[in-house]
Amino acid sequence: MVGLFWLDEGENSFGSANTNKIIFPENAPKKIGTIIKTDSILKFICEPEIIVKSDGVQVKDLELNIDLSGNPTILENGSFRWFIIKRGDKYGIRLRDLDAPLLSEFKSIERFFVNENWKINAKFVPYEKPKEIEVPTILGTVEKELSPGKIEFNFENKNYSLEPVAAGKNLFVIFADLTSGEETYGAGRFLYVAAPDSNNNLILDFNKAYNPPCAFTKYATCPLPPEGNKLRIKITAGEKNYGEGH
Repeated sequence: MVGLFWLDEGENSFGSANTNKIIFPENAPKKIGTIIKTDSILKFICEPEIIVKSDGVQVKDLELNIDLSGNPTILENGSFRWFIIKRGDKYGIRLRDLDAPLLSEFKSIERFFVNENWKINAKFVPYEKPKEIEVPTILGTVEKELSPGKIEFNFENKNYSLEPVAAGKNLFVIFADLTSGEETYGAGRFLYVAAPDSNNNLILDFNKAYNPPCAFTKYATCPLPPEGNKLRIKITAGEKNYGEGH
């Protein structure tokens, strides 16, 4: 990702020229087009001499689906790809460049050595009804998410718990621990957990913990750990920090 640009109501021209409302990187065309925002309706209008495609088909004007629709409209010009995201009540252009230096310069992510001790038998304790929890974001906003229950586990004779959110049939955990900001990314890590069995037993494998997108780019809009998911333990498993982080 090389850009995140929030849209104003009305016309939002974009391209590399500084006369645009939204300024793309200098290797983009001077003016690509305009996105017109009318409340929640977003329409793209292309400049006459510019070629922009969606699903391989050239487009001149098009109403845009956002990311939360599950089928966002992805527009492309040269090495650039962009689509509309919605966060809270804000809409923005998320821009990618397939020729971005980060892609060619990317190095492998260091990990802790796999340790079976961090593959923990845990218990899922469902709530009577899903509980609304506050999930802060890197943007400084707070999202409301539903947690179906708690994951409770014991490590070295101490009890801990996490509040996941549903991810299809599985569970998704955003957590921080005492390695956060030291060996691991300061804003926490992500972990998918397979659904509990019929007795509500599950496996919590911290060896699979991984960095959120905001560990690699300042243009991501990552969720951060809820207050209850900040563990007072050093989880020396999973991915370590990448570079200096963001």
